[in-house]
Amino acid sequence: MTLHSIAAFRRYIASLPATEIVEQWDGHVAKVGGKVFAIIADAGTPIVFKVTEISFDGLTSLEGIGQAAYFAKRAWVSVDKGAPLSDAELKAYIKASHEMIAAKLTRKARAELGLD
Repeated sequence: MTLHSIAAFRRYIASLPATEIVEQWDGHVAKVGGKVFAIIADAGTPIVFKVTEISFDGLTSLEGIGQAAYFAKRAWVSVDKGAPLSDAELKAYIKASHEMIAAKLTRKARAELGLD
């Protein structure tokens, strides 16, 4: 089952530590410590997540992956359902996004969430 289905996206997000999914901005928004790390609107729509600048350069050179609208330039990508990424690769990028956002939380917040 592809992560571009709402059920698979929600299941995967729930498997990551200290996460929640909220209905916001007409989509399903994955957060850690109240901070966004991934979004999907509806089944089959692009998945948006944070990446490193190096990953951004590589990913946006692929068909079906581009700069995410309304997010910081060169930091967030939008991945279409037909993009040439396997579910395992997509999961790895979403997990890395979760880790990047979690790392920016305060030490106290990370401890309260059990992330330290």
